[in-house]
Amino acid sequence: MRKWRRQAGLSDASYSSAPCFTLLSLVLLAGFGLGCDAGEGGGGPGVYSARGTVEDVDQEGRQVLIDHGDVNGLMPAMTMNFVVPDDDVLARLATGQVIEFELRFTGRSYEVESFEVVGEASHEAGWRRLGDALVRTSPAPDFDLIDQAGRPVTLASLAGKVLVVDFIYTECSGPCPIQTSNQVMLQKRIPKELSQYIQFVSISLDPEVDRPEVLKAYGTSRGAELSNWSFLTGERGPVAALVLKWGVGSVRKEDGTIDHTLLTFLVKDGRVMERYSMQNATDDSLFGDLVTLAEERAREATQEELPDGARS
Repeated sequence: MRKWRRQAGLSDASYSSAPCFTLLSLVLLAGFGLGCDAGEGGGGPGVYSARGTVEDVDQEGRQVLIDHGDVNGLMPAMTMNFVVPDDDVLARLATGQVIEFELRFTGRSYEVESFEVVGEASHEAGWRRLGDALVRTSPAPDFDLIDQAGRPVTLASLAGKVLVVDFIYTECSGPCPIQTSNQVMLQKRIPKELSQYIQFVSISLDPEVDRPEVLKAYGTSRGAELSNWSFLTGERGPVAALVLKWGVGSVRKEDGTIDHTLLTFLVKDGRVMERYSMQNATDDSLFGDLVTLAEERAREATQEELPDGARS
């Protein structure tokens, strides 16, 4: 199961809502077990049949996020949270399942009573395997920047590697050095045979200050192994646009410091597989997913080296 604090893809791009919900109100209302006014569909309390794709499962909160079609007589198609009262039902739910489910509207909450798995979310819709789980992915925004040695680096130039992407700036007094230190510890844990398939990418939020030589000094002083770590910078305008495309909030304050979202992204084959907050980037979730993807890439590389007739 994927924890909700790890959200696949970029920003909230994989979430949609009906007109009666803003994204924030959807999350807040769902947290209380409430939903849209049932008046839009005209249905009152009762049990309704529905079909949809499981986007995420919150075991602790006993909720499931489902992208569902119209629920006849109750509500239009949307992506929303549902309460799951039954332990067995909750345990069997997994991301990427296409399910037909019985939905009970109590008058105050929407509850999944039972379900049947009828399919698997499609590759075309952005779903990919990550270990034993399916995750919804999104295209990684391209970039054309320079690294700590002044060399050009693009997303395409890193093809064939699993990327660990974050956003920092060198004059940051607290969170950035901590995040970089966490990544250094992560880098040192990677099995030697997998290092060639992994690239760390740290993009500066302050490119006017963080020129290549500044980034090199920053990375070196914190123990980063630069052979597979790119500290990137560029022109202010393109970098600012790139930060937005990655869904990273960034606001410069009057004192010159930059408030920003602390996120780490895992990228493979040009797609964002998972994103992690600073909180869970320090546990084994990021490391485990990174090793899983790197091992997969190593197997792919081995297959690519074989003659056509010998490939599995």
